[in-house]
Amino acid sequence: MTGAVNDPVDVLIIGGGASGAAVAWSLADTRMRILCLEQGDWVKPTEFPTTGRDWEARQFGDFSVSPNRRGLPEDYPINEDDSPIKVANFNGVGGGTILYAGHFPRLHPSDFRVRSLDGVADDWPISYETLEPYYAQNDEMTGVAGLEGDPAYPPKSAQMPPLPLGRTGAVLGGAMNQLGWHWWPSDAAINTQTYDDRAPCINLGHCLHGCAQGAKSSTDGSYWPKAIRARVELRTRCRVRRIETDADRMATGAHYVDPDGIERFQPAAIVIVACNGVGTPRLLLNSASEQFPEGLANSSGLVGKNLMFHPYGQIRGYFDDKLDAYRGPRIGAWSMEFYETDASRGFVRGYCYQFSRGLGPVSTATAGMADGLIPWGEGHHAGFRRLFERSAGMVSICEDLPEEINRVTLDPQLTDSDGIPAPKITYRLGENSQKMLDHSIARATEILKTAGARAITAKSPMPSAGWHLLGTARMGLDPKRSVVNDWGRSHDVRNLFIVDGSVFVTAGGVNPTSTIQAIALYVADQIKARIHNLFD
Repeated sequence: MTGAVNDPVDVLIIGGGASGAAVAWSLADTRMRILCLEQGDWVKPTEFPTTGRDWEARQFGDFSVSPNRRGLPEDYPINEDDSPIKVANFNGVGGGTILYAGHFPRLHPSDFRVRSLDGVADDWPISYETLEPYYAQNDEMTGVAGLEGDPAYPPKSAQMPPLPLGRTGAVLGGAMNQLGWHWWPSDAAINTQTYDDRAPCINLGHCLHGCAQGAKSSTDGSYWPKAIRARVELRTRCRVRRIETDADRMATGAHYVDPDGIERFQPAAIVIVACNGVGTPRLLLNSASEQFPEGLANSSGLVGKNLMFHPYGQIRGYFDDKLDAYRGPRIGAWSMEFYETDASRGFVRGYCYQFSRGLGPVSTATAGMADGLIPWGEGHHAGFRRLFERSAGMVSICEDLPEEINRVTLDPQLTDSDGIPAPKITYRLGENSQKMLDHSIARATEILKTAGARAITAKSPMPSAGWHLLGTARMGLDPKRSVVNDWGRSHDVRNLFIVDGSVFVTAGGVNPTSTIQAIALYVADQIKARIHNLFD
């Protein structure tokens, strides 16, 4: 190894995204020396695609959700040939919150008791009630716009009024009312008024690839400024190669490559991994040693296994009257009508709908041509005009049950630019998930027909929708059936913690960011409460 050895720190956090930022901020009040290594960099708001007219082109280039398509120096390639769903992530300060839609649901209480309620998968070792105060704390730190009183959830507060429903919400909400099905203005990490010195949303649209105004709450603008003011150190463009351990099976720090390409070692008393459900198993497997020949923290053999995406169904229709097009936040309402198990449907668990606005002009054209709705030659422009600003629809987010066959391993040939083995995804859609997707497409079609839509199209599963990376270092009480315990500590390495989506036992049927951050805050509190006997 070349390069100087860094001064020791009390806590080393690997990853500066949603969970890394939350755990860093929470631990800062201990006055411990805390360092976070992030392989990406800060992203300047002036560089977001929404600041230019080429925003739609850039969403397929340097701001693509796919690291394989982006191919930036901070990205690592992923072999996903053996998966119908492709990984979507982002490497940089704020992680995936830079590119997320700001949709901010919580898991439901039933999601923590799947084995007890439905006889499948496993129960979590913690409950909704355990996380409820941390959900609330995270909502306050993030700033959540919503409407209180949603009957699909236990009581919870909102910091701001909900996003405006717009024409799209009125049309689709009216259809749901006719059908007698649940819908509600969605919780969103998007300001509807000034909050925490961040300006409100002004409905410019296209929130997915960075909000230059700062109205969308990504952790580079919420948690990280407060953590840094509390003296947490954040080093960017530092790619961790492997976590080191000693003869006592304790983590001693991490080897990383600095911005100059020099490999260094960072000593630490506590190591916290926050690299997402693909990056975390990749790091643990790359940290194999004589003591841990199958990978670090992997005595259960479950590191990388039980990968859960959320299989997405996308359903879209076109209307005679103009709607909101792409202007305004993409998602303004949700439905939990089909979220809980109903055995008559032929599958267990369920899904939610996110009702979405329309597409930009380029996406309208490409989708219209792909779906056979816009002809070439004569009638091309007329066909485009029939679609642009007239589309609306939804995505169904289906619960994915854990299966060990779905996994993350190390690719034997593919590496990143520093020669570190890249992850390989092996994933197949389970029978239960397929039935759920089919049901969601049928019901969504019914909703859109009731709303008066024509030319209804569906994609199932969406191939580029692997945003939610869960389950590959699961939480549990039995060391033989889990990777970390009920407060995120590795069963095998007493000073190693995991706080990202890889600890999920089941996936639920909603976006996981709110729950990921609540878990990170919960684990931080457990560390603080046990700090004096942490290594006993």
